Amino acid sequence: MTKGAPASPVPDIAEGFRAAMRGVASTVTIVTAGDSARHHGMTATAVMPVSMDPPSLAIAINRKTLLYDILMSARGFCVNILDKGQESVSTAFSGALPGSERFSRGEWAYTATGLGYLRDAQASIFCSRAAALPYGTHSLFIGEVTDIARGDGLSPLLYLNAAYCQPLPRSNHN
Repeated sequence: MTKGAPASPVPDIAEGFRAAMRGVASTVTIVTAGDSARHHGMTATAVMPVSMDPPSLAIAINRKTLLYDILMSARGFCVNILDKGQESVSTAFSGALPGSERFSRGEWAYTATGLGYLRDAQASIFCSRAAALPYGTHSLFIGEVTDIARGDGLSPLLYLNAAYCQPLPRSNHN
């Protein structure tokens, strides 16, 4: 067998893909959005930078969620990058708490337009919605960065193999 070839056939591609993706460490974020009648947020790890010119990022949101419905009518959203000590906030926004009760965890503030952001996040990245691209069960929302609030730390909360974890300190050894 050549290097890179599958070790064995995968009968269920979706199950194999899910298992493979559990091995990818992801930064934990909370995406928030609001429209004229509602505000909502949910934990997300499918977040990535798109471009530096213009500064932009993409988030993948399941089309069956309330956040998706709000994002379709909202002008913008905020990606809050969680710090290593914010597991309870992530858990609340993962569905442990319903709707607006989620905002009882963490230090939340609101912009003049009512967009919620986590004051003590590692960073909060504010975006105007530039595009929404449906694919499969999700839509990719492209946001053009309009503002950033940064905290003091640089130790993000990570998610790997269905568990929270933290990056190890950088070693001086090669």
